[in-house]
Amino acid sequence: MNILVTGANGQLGSEMRLLAAGSEDKYIFTDVNTIDGYETVFLDITDCDAVRKIVLDEGIDAIVNCAAWTNVDACETDPALASLAEKLNAKAPENLALAMREVDGLLVHISTDYVFGKEPYNTPCGEDQQGTPTGVYGRTKKEGEERILATGCKHVIIRTAWLYSEYGKNFCLTMLRLTSDRPTLQVVCDQCGTPTYAMDLACAICIVLRDYACHGHGSSAVYEKSGIYHYSNLGVCSWYDFAQMIQSIANQLCTSDTGLRHCHVQPCRSSQFPSPVQRPSYSVLDKSKIQETFGMDIPYWTDSLRQCLQNIIDNNK
Repeated sequence: MNILVTGANGQLGSEMRLLAAGSEDKYIFTDVNTIDGYETVFLDITDCDAVRKIVLDEGIDAIVNCAAWTNVDACETDPALASLAEKLNAKAPENLALAMREVDGLLVHISTDYVFGKEPYNTPCGEDQQGTPTGVYGRTKKEGEERILATGCKHVIIRTAWLYSEYGKNFCLTMLRLTSDRPTLQVVCDQCGTPTYAMDLACAICIVLRDYACHGHGSSAVYEKSGIYHYSNLGVCSWYDFAQMIQSIANQLCTSDTGLRHCHVQPCRSSQFPSPVQRPSYSVLDKSKIQETFGMDIPYWTDSLRQCLQNIIDNNK
């Protein structure tokens, strides 16, 4: 298959590049930014005509949309950034979906746990559970899902949460830096979810693509597995637990006493760090649907975190 990846220079796109190196499929990686050493085709996915052109010119069979506006706080306080979030998170997915409908292809779209937020859930969120986003980011991501569904294209929408990796800016890399630089650090303990290692999510996407190649590609019939799915690693933790585990595993993997992190990580409440948007207090995602539908084995979050931290250490040697 010919597969187009948007947002290819972000966390998830970078992991998709690694997996594509061993694939028989042809991948085209697109973004609006370039990174030295990465071959990237410029594509503005807010431009519907540009999306349609590359899909037709390259004979694209499936799109993996990793692009999004993810600065949650900024789009609450800056109208220009809120408008950008609307374009990238809502309109752009519709453009991709329309292009895929025209060629009877598949759109794999990455969404977020922020489609939930206001309700005080205390059990894992299912795909059909009502969501009421509390900010611009969650609202525009939910609108993006709705616009995809309205096109009628073949689609797999994957909601994920707390994404981290060896690349870009994320909580894991931030905690590694802060626990090295500071004697104490406060991290909120009243927001619970599950971290997601971007490589695990990339592997899940590849499973979906292989299933589509076998059961949906080349057929005019509706892809029977089209729908909304949840994916994160298994387990549950707070941001405080996550930070503690990052420091603990990093110290276990450290080969020199001089490199140990002695930062005292302390729990605190969200109210101690005021934010312009209310974040979900409990956004653990129920993964049973994607596990059963695609036969996926999902790693436990601490196992994946250890692998990511080992990669970071190896890459810095």
